[in-house]
Amino acid sequence: MSANLRIQWLHRKIAENSYPNAKRLSERFGISHRQAQRDVFFLKNRLDAPLEYDFQRRGFYYTSPYTLPVAFTADNDEDFSGVLAAASAAAIEQPGVADRTVIQTQLPYAATIRVEDRLAVLELQLYIKEKNKDGTYLCEFHSIEKFMSAILAIDADITIIKPDWLRCRLVLAAERIIRNNKE
Repeated sequence: MSANLRIQWLHRKIAENSYPNAKRLSERFGISHRQAQRDVFFLKNRLDAPLEYDFQRRGFYYTSPYTLPVAFTADNDEDFSGVLAAASAAAIEQPGVADRTVIQTQLPYAATIRVEDRLAVLELQLYIKEKNKDGTYLCEFHSIEKFMSAILAIDADITIIKPDWLRCRLVLAAERIIRNNKE
């Protein structure tokens, strides 16, 4: 099992307040306890997750909301270290270019949206993972472009609550379309 799938599973379990630990990670994926500890270390220290250990519950939790970042990857990447090294090098050599040349990994993005129209909710079922208590919806998706296209294609009022970068990207795309189509 690749490192990105293990990190994805760990993130999902932490986000679900399941308090996973290195032992559960090693048992789930049949890896050594040491490798599981390296995956946790990687999530906290290399991906800057606000990760803490709860000694009472014997597992990890996020101290604040967290979304896995976008990362460079190539086919058959089994380890994130080379991926992040490439991303860091590209960002240093050409600031601002790295985020435009990202290739989506197997890690899903997460977004919270507000949708008032029930038909629109049905049309977004592919992406909606759960309805939150405040009436918003948690969505997961692997392709930013497909998710944004789905939102634009639906004839309903949809608000992206978070993450901010996704809302900004959608607004910039809409502004570019309007600017390019003015007569």
